[in-house]
Amino acid sequence: MSGNMNQMPEIVVRAIPFDFSENINPVWHPGRPEWSHMVNGGSLAMPYLEPFLIKTVREALKQASDPSLKADVYGFIAQEGHHFKNHRRYNDILKQGAYPDLAEVEQEMEADFKRLQSKSLRWRCAYTAGFETMTMGITEWLIGDRRDLFKNADPSVSSLILWHMVEETEHKNVAFDLYQHLYGSYLPRAFGLIYASWHVMKFSRKAYIRMLIKDGLWHDMRSRWRLYKMIARAFANVGPALVKSLLPGYHPSKVKDPDWVIRWAQAYAGLQENEIPLLDTSDPDIPAHFAAS
Repeated sequence: MSGNMNQMPEIVVRAIPFDFSENINPVWHPGRPEWSHMVNGGSLAMPYLEPFLIKTVREALKQASDPSLKADVYGFIAQEGHHFKNHRRYNDILKQGAYPDLAEVEQEMEADFKRLQSKSLRWRCAYTAGFETMTMGITEWLIGDRRDLFKNADPSVSSLILWHMVEETEHKNVAFDLYQHLYGSYLPRAFGLIYASWHVMKFSRKAYIRMLIKDGLWHDMRSRWRLYKMIARAFANVGPALVKSLLPGYHPSKVKDPDWVIRWAQAYAGLQENEIPLLDTSDPDIPAHFAAS
């Protein structure tokens, strides 16, 4: 596998069937509806984004010649497949509950990713590498600030998001290495990072605005101020990582994996078959061990 000795040694495929109650509160973080809906908006994009990424790397795989890289691509595909299926399960509950008009945003995303599928393979590989690179900044932020962002939040949603971030860390080199292996041009990769980040954020924003409108918060100036502060916080935490990843000599393996990610993987290895890794969000530290599912 690509990487260095500071990185996790393998891509582990975990078929985790997260169990979301039909009555789950979409404001899954008490007192933080804006943050809850920002995450919900990101979740809504996953069943359209991740199949696009999977299709792209499957096509690119036909041209790859490195056996180790090809094995990593198969791991990437399997992990991403489980991600979007769990997000879809959660998103369906959001649509069946208070936010049926989220289906309109989904239709827009479906059409737009279908349009992007007609782009060249190099363009799509650059998009894929760019998005996967961007997730490293998000992972560092969500895990580093997990005490504040997820404390006392719904454990099923919190565990879904943080599991997703763990596995983004495990396969963080794959899309980048595949692009470099086939193409290696700097400028398309840099454009892919910028475009993919903007593209996914655009649709996530459309979704969370609809949810805030439905909740009667979009025109509440106090809510709008909380939203803008959270957006600014996201950019302040993710922005520096994005800038570093735009440098010509960047490689994801240079980013050290958070210790918590490694502890999470070790805790998961001790679970019984079919157990769901629910984090204890009542603990201020949100340690990497799991509550009863």
